[in-house]
Parts: sequence; C-alpha cells; structure tokens
Amino acid sequence: MKRTGAAIVAAALTLGLAACGGGSDASQELSDDPVTLRFTWWGSDERHKRTQQVIDIFQKAHPNITVKGEFKEWNGYWDSLATTVAANDAPDIIQMDELYLASYAERGALLDLGTATKHLNTADFDKEALATGVVDGKQYALPVGLSAYSIVVNTDLLAQYGVTAPDDSTWSWDDLKTVGAQVSKASGGKVTGVQSWGFDAGGVNIWARQAGASLYDEKGNVSIPPAVLASYWAYLADLAKTGVAPPPSVTIERASAALDQSGTATNTSAFGTWWNTQLTSLTAASGKNLKLLKLPGESQGKGKGAYYKPSMFWSVSSRSKHPAEAALFVDFLANNQDAANVLLTDRGVPANTKIRTAITGQLKETDKAAAAYLDAITVGEAPRVTPNGASNIEAILKRHTEQVLFGRATPEQAAASFIKELQSEIDAA
Repeated sequence: MKRTGAAIVAAALTLGLAACGGGSDASQELSDDPVTLRFTWWGSDERHKRTQQVIDIFQKAHPNITVKGEFKEWNGYWDSLATTVAANDAPDIIQMDELYLASYAERGALLDLGTATKHLNTADFDKEALATGVVDGKQYALPVGLSAYSIVVNTDLLAQYGVTAPDDSTWSWDDLKTVGAQVSKASGGKVTGVQSWGFDAGGVNIWARQAGASLYDEKGNVSIPPAVLASYWAYLADLAKTGVAPPPSVTIERASAALDQSGTATNTSAFGTWWNTQLTSLTAASGKNLKLLKLPGESQGKGKGAYYKPSMFWSVSSRSKHPAEAALFVDFLANNQDAANVLLTDRGVPANTKIRTAITGQLKETDKAAAAYLDAITVGEAPRVTPNGASNIEAILKRHTEQVLFGRATPEQAAASFIKELQSEIDAA
C-alpha cells in the first residue's frame, strides 16, 4: 500500500511540480473578504465527524472563512493528493504523513511555515517535536500528535510466572533477554518472554541512535554502519534461537496480522516493542494489565535512542491563494482549547504540550499513561525526515528480517543487502 502511494507521489510530482517554486507567503494580513479554504485529511468516520465539528467552531469564530473538507481513506488519499498537487489544484491545508513529507517539500509543493509566524503560534511545541517537520532547514509541517517507541509489558503474566519487572530507568537489551528467558522458562514455552520485532523503522532507528549512528545522514543517504545493523539482526535471531521469542514462522505470521493477533494482544508474549499510543488498543484486545516501560539500552548507549514520531502533520500548500487564512486555521487546529476538547487523541497524543496537559483529565487511563510516557522520557535530536525515495523502507526491512530469522542470510549479508537496496531506491527517486 505504501509502495503504491510512493510511486504515484513520485510520478505525479515529477510531472507537475516544476513550476511550484515561489508560491505563497503567509506573512500577509488576513482578508476581510469572503475566503474559501479546502482542507484534506484521511481517517475513519469518527475522525470525519470530529473534524467537521472543529471546522464548525472555527467558522463560527471567523464568519468570513469557509472551510470545505475533503476526506478519504488512506488507500485513496495519496493518489488524490498527488494528482491535485500535480495539477496545481492542491487543497490549502493538507494532513501529511512523515513518509511523504520530503517528497512534497523538496519539490516545492508545501509552504514554509516559518513565513506564517504572524498567524501560527508554535511556542507550546517542544523543539524536537517541531524538528520532525523540518526539511532542508525549513518548517514545512507542524506535528499533530506524537508517539514514541516503548516496551509494553503484561504485568499480569509477570505476576503469574513469578518474574520481577525490570527497572526501566537502567535496564539494557541483555536485561530484556534475561527477563524474557525467565518468562519463557517459567511458562514452559506456553508464553514467550519477548515478542520479536524488526518490521518497522522505529526499531532499527532506535538501535542505530543508541550506537551513536543514524539511519540517514543530513543529505538523505543511508548512513547506518553495516556492523550496527548486523548486530541488530543478530540480537533478534538470538531471541528466536534461544526461545526467548517465538519461532520465526510464528513471528512472521503475527507481523503480517492485525494488532489484535499480536503476541501482546493474545497474552502469549510478556514484552513487546510498540509505539506508546498503541497501549489503549492493546489493553482492550488483551483484557490484561499492560504497562509502558522505557526502552532498554538508553542508559548504556552512545546516544539517546528515544525520539518523537509524529502521528501526522499539518501542512499548507505552497500554491494556496489564502496562505494567511490557511495558517490561521492550522493555528486553530493546533492551539485552540475548544478544538482540542473535540479532537482529544483521535490524531494521537497532542504535540502541543499545553493542550496535552489540558485534555488529560478527559482521557481514558491508558491514554493518560501514553501521554505521561511522553513527559517521562528523554528524547534525542529528531531523526532526519525519511528521504524522498525511502518510503518503502518497511517492506525492505521486513523482507531482510525474514531472511535472517529463517537463516537464509546472515546478519552481515542482510545488512549489506538492505543498505544497498534502500540507497538504490533513494538514488532513483
């Protein structure tokens, strides 16, 4: 699905964005005349309802501005957006995803929000959160919600098998392996200590950052050292080989299934790597007490692995005829308390720290825990935005993880092959 979207984005933007440079300037004054803005987003019916409520509140406060919503499911969203952008008919306000941000920004399709400070306030956003929307030194996107990589532990399973929960302020990856082995042994293999991972960019990003490296350099080239990547896969292979994680066939099957079929959700693995915001869904599926733990290795690593991952962004088209009003609407979405009371965590735990604190009392306990986790961790510098051409990274990663787990490639072979393939896709974009 993401590969198809990336191909369409690349083809359409290459054809249609040559003339997009320059464009709008959001520093101009707001108009007193009637203004119509187009606003596009993807999501469920519930998101559509909440978003329309917010639009209604905004229009009541700004009667000369009409906001027309254009909402779609994820599958058709990127096809439509690429087509409209290539035709110089893009919506004014765009819900943007990190995987495609560089593709649009580098081709001049998005407004530099740095020109919008007269109408868009970002004072209540952490600087590392804001940095997630920066491409080539310019703020092309404002993060909506934030998540961070975490370990989710089933405390009921630990109690059942008499295993002591680790101190997550000091534990290491070896400690995770040790405590996971205790669970596997105590359960007689009925429950594995750890749910294996290796299928999303979060895990490999964390591993690289703790090693003092990065997945990409500032120019957008693959920069993770082969030895670091090989050690990542060697660790995962060892978990499976020693029975701390499930056999490869089970791991692969679960990786391709829905969240409710995971080892965490089915109470067949005690520890698992997840984004913190998935806690509510996992708890509902498992029916057990689950807890968020900080990442192993943070106190031993050469660098901070933890970082903010935006659930999505707000961007403004560089071709908008009403950039000031578009920026004003983004400001309303990001900073207005009435809007926040409607949206809550529909688009993730709010990136705006003031809003996050204000809505906490209205949240479920698991959502409160997810919000508290963001406040409890220490993050490093934001990773470089996924380069143009690299949006297919997780499909490439999944294939190489499978090769290692099934013994069809050594960690060293997989590392060399992965780096070469991902770099080739970036070079070809």
